[in-house]
Amino acid sequence: MTNRFLNLYNHDFARVAVGVPRCRVADPAYNAQQTIALAREADAEGAVLVAFPELGIPAYSCEDLFQQRALLDACNAALADIVAASRELGAALIVGMPVRVQQRLFNCAVVVARGRVHGVVPKTYLPNYSEFYEARQFNAADDAGVDTVTLLGNEVPFGNLIFEAADQPLLRFHCEICEDVWVPVPPSSFAALAGATVLVNLSASNVVVGKSAYRHQLVGQQSARCLAAYLYTSAGQGESTTDLAWDGQALIYENGDMLAESARFASDSHLIYADVDLERLARERMHQTTFGVSVRRHAEEVARFRTIKVDVTMPRDAELPLARNIGRFPYVPADPRLRDERCHEVYNIQVQALMQRLASSKIQKVVIGVSGGLDSTHALLVCAKVMDRLGLPRTNILAYTMPGFATSERTLRQARELMEAVGCTAREIDIRPSCMQMLKDLDHPFAKGQEVYDVTFENVQAGERTNHLFRLANHLGAIVIGTGDLSELALGWCTYGVGDHMSHYNVNASVPKTLIMHLVRWVAETGQLGNSAGQTAPAKAAKEGKEATGRRNVLIDILETEISPELVPGKANGAPEQRTEHFIGPYELQDFNLYYTLRFGYAPRKVAFLSWSAWHDASAGRWPDEGHLAHHAYDMVAIKRNLRIFLDRFFRTSQFKRSCVPNAPKVGTGGSLSPRGDWRAPSDSESVVWLADLETVPDDPHA
Repeated sequence: MTNRFLNLYNHDFARVAVGVPRCRVADPAYNAQQTIALAREADAEGAVLVAFPELGIPAYSCEDLFQQRALLDACNAALADIVAASRELGAALIVGMPVRVQQRLFNCAVVVARGRVHGVVPKTYLPNYSEFYEARQFNAADDAGVDTVTLLGNEVPFGNLIFEAADQPLLRFHCEICEDVWVPVPPSSFAALAGATVLVNLSASNVVVGKSAYRHQLVGQQSARCLAAYLYTSAGQGESTTDLAWDGQALIYENGDMLAESARFASDSHLIYADVDLERLARERMHQTTFGVSVRRHAEEVARFRTIKVDVTMPRDAELPLARNIGRFPYVPADPRLRDERCHEVYNIQVQALMQRLASSKIQKVVIGVSGGLDSTHALLVCAKVMDRLGLPRTNILAYTMPGFATSERTLRQARELMEAVGCTAREIDIRPSCMQMLKDLDHPFAKGQEVYDVTFENVQAGERTNHLFRLANHLGAIVIGTGDLSELALGWCTYGVGDHMSHYNVNASVPKTLIMHLVRWVAETGQLGNSAGQTAPAKAAKEGKEATGRRNVLIDILETEISPELVPGKANGAPEQRTEHFIGPYELQDFNLYYTLRFGYAPRKVAFLSWSAWHDASAGRWPDEGHLAHHAYDMVAIKRNLRIFLDRFFRTSQFKRSCVPNAPKVGTGGSLSPRGDWRAPSDSESVVWLADLETVPDDPHA
């Protein structure tokens, strides 16, 4: 079986590793055995690529000993041992050693796999300052003048090389050495333009105060600029401390995100692993068309690279789930500090955008419908902050709650309390009489006393609310603020045209439901709502504290209210008849599906694999909460069922609503659905190809 579902290699991931072996200075045989031991360990864990430190076979700190024939011969013998051991391994190994080429010596990365050397890459930039004087012993790559070298009795490629895995064309790796990444334009930049998706740095890199943080900056930024994964290794325990010290720091980044970091100053040999998403990197390059422009502009440098096929064996048949953490909430960081930063930034993007719209239109008032539910609450909070920053009274927010046939006492109470807490101009309009008149005009059965709650019955109410808001805005010199969010727009869960689909400006349009939940809680817990009059005198502190508690409590009540459009009358016990997530699936799953479909364009099979990795075990990984979220788990049957709902609604039934939406600020790289921005699609497309791909997902991922 070569297409096992629960195997990371069958979803265009690759497990890579960085090894930092304990070494002895000028003892290649010992160092080779340490390297082989780590290589076997990495291979047993399913890694397909393992990188080791710069000059790791002899040890980096040999200095003038590199000029000794005995040491150079011993390095070749040690390499022969590594090559022999590699016959039993499926992974490619990258080791560092000195290589003699026509009476010159080069600091090289040697790629070994399946019992042979596949290529040798020399170091381009030799440091000759501070504590390093490599030009004393080595030549730079540009001095070679050859494209092959004899190593262990065989002619092997030498120079600017990119290595491609034989059975995974997306795994194309390039090697550079230490100083190469410290220069203004590293060789790996051109290698990435030539198609390398995994960049490997064989480094020794001694440690001084502050250097660890700078390595993070270098590696992270290079991986981000090159839209690549970047593996960085450095020398550890055993290197000479005559004048320097070594911390053995290893790093793995992917497109600017750190996936793994080793413990520093470890006493023993150690490995780190990461599962690199090769498809993500390829799709980012395809999406970012300036990457292709860069390829053309640097065509001469790109053309210098040769591609070498490497015999590696990817363990596709075994069950090999992701070891990488896949966050359940891609729009909401699990780390509290990052979550606070995200909420602060998104909230202020929304506020700044609405401030600009009001300033440019020379309008100082807004009209907003307040339902007592989540989305309108957050939009109202944004409006309040806008008025504060513009120096306008919050009474310029003209807020209307408009109870209909199915409005519950709870949401009506919450709407009233929220408007009072904000300090806006609060009004209440009972839309039932005007809705009944329209239903009579339509000759609808409900107007004759029949309990018919069809889509017409629902949309008459939604349309009547929006119609009132637009006419109120005309009458009062204001603009209508939209409240619908990104999740609803993705699923088409909005009333088209004169309904919650339309407004003059929608502050929530690119904010998904799961993030709005956290934004409202963040506003409540950080006191962002404050008081429209600003800071009060100390004598009023007690009153202010009581008001702050009241504001927080009403926001928490809203967060704990079940999501419902409240358009169909509920049960006698007050429970809503309509539960949104019963129709369209849990928002936590659908936002996950939206992110990976919209942001990366992944096929449903991969989205399901990622979803299972994130959601099948509620006890695994971190949750973005401090105890207020229900910790759900979903099996593959539930994941497929809800993904099927998402795919059909997103690709087939809802695009016509997204083709004409109001202006709205984009808040994140997760994308927006504006036809003027991230998403342009035909309104009459089909969902068949996505649903067909979903059918290849087994109900039992272990099958």
